[in-house]
Amino acid sequence: MALRWMITFEPDRLLLVDPEGEEGALADGRRLDYRRRTMKERARRIGKTIGFPGLMFHSGRRPFTASTFGWLMVLLGLGVSGALSPVLAALPASAANARPLVNWPRWRGPNDNGSIEGGTYPVKWDPTNGILWSAPLPGKGCSTPAVWNGRIFLTAPSEGRNAVLAFDSLGKRLWLSAFGPESPGKHKNGSGSNPSPSTDGQGLFVYFRSGEMAALDLDGHPRWTTNLSVGFGPDTLFWDIGTTPVLTEKDVVIALLRSGQSWVAAFDKLTGALHWRVPRQYPNPVEGDHSYASPMTIRQQGKELVLVWGGAHLTAHDPAGGRTVWDCGEFNPEATSYWPAVASFVVAGDVVVVPYGRGEVVHGIRLGGTGDVTATHRAWMQKGIGSFVPTPAASQGRVYLLRDGGEIVCAAAADGAVLWKGALPKSANKFYASPLVAGGNLYACREDGVVFVTRAEAPFALLGQNDLQDRLVASPVPQGDRLLFRGEKQLYCVGGR
Repeated sequence: MALRWMITFEPDRLLLVDPEGEEGALADGRRLDYRRRTMKERARRIGKTIGFPGLMFHSGRRPFTASTFGWLMVLLGLGVSGALSPVLAALPASAANARPLVNWPRWRGPNDNGSIEGGTYPVKWDPTNGILWSAPLPGKGCSTPAVWNGRIFLTAPSEGRNAVLAFDSLGKRLWLSAFGPESPGKHKNGSGSNPSPSTDGQGLFVYFRSGEMAALDLDGHPRWTTNLSVGFGPDTLFWDIGTTPVLTEKDVVIALLRSGQSWVAAFDKLTGALHWRVPRQYPNPVEGDHSYASPMTIRQQGKELVLVWGGAHLTAHDPAGGRTVWDCGEFNPEATSYWPAVASFVVAGDVVVVPYGRGEVVHGIRLGGTGDVTATHRAWMQKGIGSFVPTPAASQGRVYLLRDGGEIVCAAAADGAVLWKGALPKSANKFYASPLVAGGNLYACREDGVVFVTRAEAPFALLGQNDLQDRLVASPVPQGDRLLFRGEKQLYCVGGR
């Protein structure tokens, strides 16, 4: 019977995949001599020889036949000594061009827009077909995983304490680091671990509902920790903290926007020293000053800026000292009560797209300017197409809004013109996770664990409806040609069709 294999290139290793699900491990060895070795031993030695010491097996991916790989199968099956580079050079282009894993360093990805260009991603799967692996989680958390060089990071409570976990790309837990006491969530879809981790490839930065913010290295060793409830006052939000810390070149920046005292603050990434904090308070009706949205670091005219949304104002801050560079207001001119900022904004080109008003209105604000830009930089406003909780995704000049009830709206970022609409099957369950656009598809996770896959182009079409049978609030993350889904109980990796 012919052997069947798949080869996948990752940033720091090579994956060999077989249908039996064997997993290799790190191994030493410089020569390729396989005549009396198991397949696992052969994979280990290939990996070490060609500089991919993490070479391993993993099941569930679409395999290639032995004939596809020619020289590689001869090498594995007959036993050869020597370098592997001639074999790799002989591989077909489809194998050599296999999509590598991408770093997803923060909640909405490397471009902060919830999208990735190109690739082919799964459309249909079920509990018995297409789930490559699942890993149990120690407690209920809602943070979206961050990924760096194949390592997956997320937050969750563990035995009543705030914790950070790391997994490898096959779902093996690498480490767990615990900090202070957990403060559980109030909302059914909330937790004490709502904010997502952020990484710059050197450090990992996390924030919890208890007010604890911490920095670790990528091996789980704590650098520093501080509690923002001590220095910045108590959390007065009606619901559970959602803002994710963002990184500048030097600092980790957090926005604490609520009734009472609101702040934007920056801490040194290496030491945790407070570099600056600036008050950010605007007159607002009840709950109008509450924000669950996350800041974003951008560049404007070559200079780094931190954008902050909440209190019915979009502001840009100088990361050197927190100074407000520009301020856009009048998002709630009628002073309507109970309009918190829940969904975050997305930047598409030179326009910031801001959902507001419990999903009733969306604003387009042009980047640039100084001082009060309210009258000069408001590009457009659309009613009846916004989202309350899910943050929009953006790709190729288009903005994708997933409304809480399952309507999807695709609009032009430049002028807000609606390009197309579609509706997912009706349900009493709502959408809390933010959408992902990947490989020409849009992925929308409903709170009851059903993942819908639609076309990202007109005409709208539902391509897949997949039930993970686990509550889903975190947003999906692409990895190679796979997808990560963080459920309430498990972390899932999906591949295949």
